[in-house]
Amino acid sequence: MLSDTHLKDYNYLALVLGVPLILIIILGNVLVCLSVLTERSLKTATNYFIISLAVADLLLAVLVLPLYVYSEFLGGVWTLSTYICDALMTMDVMLCTASILNLCAISVDRYIAVVVPLKYNRNQFSVRQLALITATWVLSLGVASPVIFGLNQVPGRDPSVCKLEDDRFVVYSSVCSFFVPCPVMLFLYYWMFRGLRRWSGRSRSQVGQASRPTLSLHLSSDGLGVESDPTLTQVDSVSDGEATERREVVGRENGLVKNRAAAKRGRRNSKSSRVSGRERKAMKVLPIVVGVFLACWTPFFVIHVTKVLCQSCDIGPTLISVVTWLGYVNSAVNPIIYTAFNAEFRNVFHKLLCCRT
Repeated sequence: MLSDTHLKDYNYLALVLGVPLILIIILGNVLVCLSVLTERSLKTATNYFIISLAVADLLLAVLVLPLYVYSEFLGGVWTLSTYICDALMTMDVMLCTASILNLCAISVDRYIAVVVPLKYNRNQFSVRQLALITATWVLSLGVASPVIFGLNQVPGRDPSVCKLEDDRFVVYSSVCSFFVPCPVMLFLYYWMFRGLRRWSGRSRSQVGQASRPTLSLHLSSDGLGVESDPTLTQVDSVSDGEATERREVVGRENGLVKNRAAAKRGRRNSKSSRVSGRERKAMKVLPIVVGVFLACWTPFFVIHVTKVLCQSCDIGPTLISVVTWLGYVNSAVNPIIYTAFNAEFRNVFHKLLCCRT
């Protein structure tokens, strides 16, 4: 039962901000999942990782945010049982960890696609990608599981406050969920950009080589002759005679061999160019997703770790609440990023919202 003092401390702003936020997160991430699952052109390996990220955001909106908004509405007072609080803390840590590890898994997948593109299958969900997504969720559960197994049940616990009670776990979970995966992810993106620059340099070099004039043999109505590009001086006609005919046959055979080799190199180079173009297009959106994630969650983890490690630092509940809300807002942002920077997602979103086939 709430006291009269608590009843006067209702935070209506929490409802005004929290309820629309929950609805936006659910709508946006459901659209992301439906877009990938129903649109053939979006059924790529990378987009299955995006589904996994969207599922983490959806679960956060359904399992964590309603109870958090309810607690904030009551002025930060927890009125439910401590077991529900522990379940809430477990889900909160697990889903936040799943979000960052999904982004890390995407960076690993993108790194493989750029560094070894000829061995990367874009159109089929592979065992490697399934293993990455599975590992993401298993590790996330492993990081959060100590809370549900009793770590939060400490002597003298205040039942009116729902938080992580063990300071060592706050540091441990922050390191596992954020401070280790983020440098790994940024390091992989750095090497990806280097790889893309290398592909771009090769493509320009291949274009330069392709523009050079070449000679080619052709069979005309008057017999076998030599053809050049318009920029070359016209080659004199081949003299008659048996010896000349033999040289022409040999030349034709050599020309065919060279043409086959050039065609093979062209196919290889063309494939490399296509790979470079596709990865460059994908890299247009993913760094924005990662950058926004870091902008939203870095203050949260820095503030919480600082609060534990710096006992003399004055970090009040208002600042804690602000950085927590900022972190949760990130779950609503990703679908907006996809819509703004990816035309395919934008078109499918519009089609789903307008109920068009």
